[in-house]
Amino acid sequence: MLPIRSLIPTMSIVLGLWATPSAWAQAPVYQSESGPYRVVTVVDGLQDPWSIAFLPGGEMLVTEKPGRLRIVRNGVLQPEPIEGTPEVRYLGQGGLLDVVLHPDYESNRLIYLSFSKPNEDGSQGTTAVVRGRLEGNRLNDVEEIFEAKAWSITGGHYGSRLAFDAQGYLFITVGDRQASPAMETAYLHAAQDRTNHQGTVIRLHDDGGVPADNPFIGQADVLPEIWSYGHRSPQGLAIHPETGDIFQSEHGPQGGDELNLILRGRNYGWPVIGYGSNYGGTPLFSTREVEGMEQPLQHFTPSIAPSGLMIYTGDRFPEWKNSIFMGGMADPQVARLPLVSDGEGVYVGRMERPPLMIGFGRIRAITQGPDGLIYIAIDDRRGGGLTPIVRLEPGDVTQASGC
Repeated sequence: MLPIRSLIPTMSIVLGLWATPSAWAQAPVYQSESGPYRVVTVVDGLQDPWSIAFLPGGEMLVTEKPGRLRIVRNGVLQPEPIEGTPEVRYLGQGGLLDVVLHPDYESNRLIYLSFSKPNEDGSQGTTAVVRGRLEGNRLNDVEEIFEAKAWSITGGHYGSRLAFDAQGYLFITVGDRQASPAMETAYLHAAQDRTNHQGTVIRLHDDGGVPADNPFIGQADVLPEIWSYGHRSPQGLAIHPETGDIFQSEHGPQGGDELNLILRGRNYGWPVIGYGSNYGGTPLFSTREVEGMEQPLQHFTPSIAPSGLMIYTGDRFPEWKNSIFMGGMADPQVARLPLVSDGEGVYVGRMERPPLMIGFGRIRAITQGPDGLIYIAIDDRRGGGLTPIVRLEPGDVTQASGC
């Protein structure tokens, strides 16, 4: 385990993003275990929003699964999507998915998009990543830098979360593409087979090249892009800005959702070990632990269907600093888990109870804004419905109510 160091407070650029006194005053206050907070709508009218990224000037990029990249300026969702985005396979869990900025965006204006890429006739899809230069309302010089060897007719378990570490390496999650698990053939499952990218975390240079120090370089029958494997449906990815620790959340089957610390070259066990069961409740795993396979930092039964993952480093909620925030879709909520260390390893503390934002809808993405507030994309379970992005703001305890 990697030790976790105390955080140096990060500089918050308090832009007052799109807040109005009237909206602030009308937003009710909710009382959490750790203090009061408000839920304020930032922008509404988005279809299947999947990811949020902030530009240096405070504008907000939002992906919509049908294939649109939208921009919010001064609190207004611009009517025309950004041009130049890739064609997507909008089916099931697939579409236009994550968006992140290059660490040197201010000089190169590069943004990265993950998406479900269709084959020629649209009958199959895989996880892919492109990058392009944002100029005005268009992506120029768009190039594909990664195509996962994870083609399938299914419409689920694409993974697709992106994150850069402090050294500029790009990490990508790829799901197992709903490859069917079975106890008697678990070791033969696609997520245990490193000749494909199914059920992996990938590590690349910013241009898609493979780093020479990746863990499986030079090994026969192992794809060199792989950083870790044995994952099911990784829906969250966050890298601690101070320690470099890589955290990932993934869906279990029926129960057994996981929060993992991702370590170089490790096997995370799916579907050999786990804490869930088959849909319908029959046993799926013959054991919960196997030597050489990693245990989760925390597992969740019943499932919350984790989505976006964020490590809070801002100053607006001092009591939340150095906490992991994880969205839930099956049990809609925002889970907060403080990060703690004994000097030898990384651990998560007791999850705050009750969770935040119960009853607000499926949580798809969680992002810290440049103002130190927390921005959340809400999803529509049925698909096609229009939903908002909201943010959490400190509340007035004298007006707080339960949530």
